[in-house]
Amino acid sequence: MIDMHAHWRPAELADALRARTREPRIVRNQDGVELLKNRMGEEPLSKAFDDVDFHLARMDRQGVSTSVLSLLGSFCWVEAQPLEVSVPLCRLINDTLSRICQEHEGRFVAHAALPLIDIPVAAAELERALGLPGMIGAQLPANGFLTGKHAERMRPLLEVANRRRALLFIHHGPLPGDAFPKVAGDTDNARRRNGTLDMQASLSSAMVTLCLTDYLAPYPDATIYLHNLGGNIPYEVERMDHRCLLDTPKEELPSARFRRAKVYVDCNSFGPRAIEAGVQLYGAERVVCGTDGTEFGCDWTRKALAAAQIGEEAREKILHRNASAMLSRVATIAQREKAAA
Repeated sequence: MIDMHAHWRPAELADALRARTREPRIVRNQDGVELLKNRMGEEPLSKAFDDVDFHLARMDRQGVSTSVLSLLGSFCWVEAQPLEVSVPLCRLINDTLSRICQEHEGRFVAHAALPLIDIPVAAAELERALGLPGMIGAQLPANGFLTGKHAERMRPLLEVANRRRALLFIHHGPLPGDAFPKVAGDTDNARRRNGTLDMQASLSSAMVTLCLTDYLAPYPDATIYLHNLGGNIPYEVERMDHRCLLDTPKEELPSARFRRAKVYVDCNSFGPRAIEAGVQLYGAERVVCGTDGTEFGCDWTRKALAAAQIGEEAREKILHRNASAMLSRVATIAQREKAAA
């Protein structure tokens, strides 16, 4: 398996977390023990960050050949800080991820964290990061693509990715200044509402922007993928087609446009029936594996793929072949640039 969706919690952010006055931050409890405190609760510092050896052992147990690392959402606060804070922290994260990739070549590649408070500065950091060993692209928040108007602001990042033939991983998350999460913690079923209903809705909106407009037309050499099957599109597309036939009968059906678009999705967190629907809509060649970088997520995804009635060829594409082709394209470009230098 190639895991295209493996989040990372860098210990190198500990000092920055100690300096914060609101969550996420590091605090001491009454016993003097340091804890990482965030909106989900608290955990000892010894368990708050990721360890390479632990991660590699999990990959070996689960048969994961390569993990594509990206910053865990609760650590993405760095991207929304003022430039004098966000730029050095993003560079620290990206340099750290590159070092991990170098020290364990072939087992890890990584997406850059970017100072999204200023998109031109973020584009410059993406350019810099793509020159580092093991860096293949960047993780971007889905809120940047909720509509075409939102996406206009993100064009400088698409231009860099297209020129460098990089990957962009669009993940549920806010732009700097967005209210997030949308549902307050004291609301009933807040985790279900934020972690599923709102997440899937935002990914669906991003897919509509990316697949049902010509936004991506100027960027044929950038590779775009979203997590969680690109939201609820596999289940909603039949209604989209129905409304299209009623409202705009001369328009090409949304299902045909989704199928034709060159946007990939991962199957993270979904079961066999949803994967079947995703394969039927997008085609098996457009689906890759994602696990959130956890033992549970990897086990869940493997079982879901094993139970999905999609055939062995499609299963092999999703487990390995599609991701291998995506990563090989980036590696080939990087090797050519290195040789030319």
